[in-house]
Amino acid sequence: MKTIIAAALGECVHVAGISNFLFLAEQAGWRTIFLGPAVPIQDVIAAAKREKVDLVGVSYRLTPETGERLLGEFAEAADELRSAGVRFAFGGTPPVAKSARKLGFFEAVFDGSETEADVLAYLKGGRVDFQTEVIPPQSTIERIHWKSPYPILRHHFGLPTMEATLKGVEAIAASRLLDVISLGIDQDAQENFFHPERQNIRRRGAGGVPVRSADDYRALYQASRKGNYPLLRTYSGTDDFIQLAEMYMDTINIAWCAIPLFWFNQMDGRGPWDLEGSIREHQQVMAWYGAHNIPVELNEPHHWGLRDAPDTVFVVSAYLSACQALAFGVKDFICQFMFNSPPGLSDSMDLAKMLAILEMIQPLSSPDFRIWKQTRTGLLSYPLDPAAARAHLAASIYVQMALKPDIIHIVSYTEADHAATADDVIESTRMAQRVINNALKGQPDMLADQTIQKRKNELISDASLVLDAIRALALPSVPDPLTDPHTLARAVITGILDAPQLKNNPFARGQISTRYLDGRCVAVFPDGTPMPESIRLANLRKESIS
Repeated sequence: MKTIIAAALGECVHVAGISNFLFLAEQAGWRTIFLGPAVPIQDVIAAAKREKVDLVGVSYRLTPETGERLLGEFAEAADELRSAGVRFAFGGTPPVAKSARKLGFFEAVFDGSETEADVLAYLKGGRVDFQTEVIPPQSTIERIHWKSPYPILRHHFGLPTMEATLKGVEAIAASRLLDVISLGIDQDAQENFFHPERQNIRRRGAGGVPVRSADDYRALYQASRKGNYPLLRTYSGTDDFIQLAEMYMDTINIAWCAIPLFWFNQMDGRGPWDLEGSIREHQQVMAWYGAHNIPVELNEPHHWGLRDAPDTVFVVSAYLSACQALAFGVKDFICQFMFNSPPGLSDSMDLAKMLAILEMIQPLSSPDFRIWKQTRTGLLSYPLDPAAARAHLAASIYVQMALKPDIIHIVSYTEADHAATADDVIESTRMAQRVINNALKGQPDMLADQTIQKRKNELISDASLVLDAIRALALPSVPDPLTDPHTLARAVITGILDAPQLKNNPFARGQISTRYLDGRCVAVFPDGTPMPESIRLANLRKESIS
């Protein structure tokens, strides 16, 4: 294990920056020694020799003129160590850092503008000169490993015009804060990209940026080639899935595919396919991405949660998502956990629901089927008031960190009011980054709470009942009911999978009623009392027989 010592030099007593530097060094696998505040130069040199260090970090945050003289003395005294191969880094205020750079003695100089990920990358052997661009890994899994233990950060972005979106992508990339830009594409591009005759000029820009050609995607990708070179990804579309996938790979080096199982079709009015047909199409595009070693995310369970489905249905749909990914050759499965969906859940019951999903899908993992955790804040959970919305963003992400996510999908605090601008994205990402820093320094073990564990076990038990009910729908010749499109469609048609907001739907029943009880979202009888899952399923069986 390599050793690093750090100290505040001379009369400087400010050690918060050094403490954070050493914390990050520990995360990167260093043995760390903190010498303290106001340490004389000779004491630093002596400690470096005694501990046989590999790296010395020093800081000075007082008067620039005094700091310049002190650093000159330090460089002269430490020159023998530097010649012997010991590395030196400096951190301080921008004026003192400027003087440190002029010396040419320190291999890295930090002035406080760097992100924690920048510092961590340096400590892992990455960039040294923070004034030059270094391109981070350009694939999702490599970037996750590169940035660990920090999660990579993703945010949705797309404005109603190409010009505004291009400028915004440039600004976001230049901020060097976001790892993944999820391009928000308008509805016509999702459904009718290869069918200009079906496009409607009045819908141009509705829901996102109106990309209309492969060159538009190439322009967006080129706009991101600066700063920290964020990855790009976008919707899988609602028609012509394989054609879109091929274009995405060619034009934006798509980071991963995100596709639902039951949605983005006639059931929710966002695509031309019927329910069973869309399930087959979605499975085929999963297989295509899997064959090309591109990760796949099924953004499925939150669609049920956003429609007030009970927690059990949310958990079941998440398990079904993992089953599809495994069955259709996905090698890296991104499991999405949208918190606050529906928005009335308590934090503890939200965590219980996510733990139930994790426990159910974990046995599916293997060296050939890797599961990556992505968390996000609920789309419908933000208050309109900006101050309250900022607080909600911070609180939600802090709770999400209990799952130790690999990816955090930041949802801008402006969600309840307007689509995020580039400035909104940058501000929201800064807030999220601070929350993540705080959590990584040490967070209470919320998952050990017995109330959470009890609810997790209840959900796993109830989800097993629902999965058995789905299996019972299959024809005898079906080898795997949980990945059979006809069986899955029947699970919705018969009401086994249902949500209150699906009333008058052409495929779903919308007959289930749910309520928030003790922070949970549960199915209820007409009088508002909880309906056990066994009774709900038994009633559905009786209806089908009659």
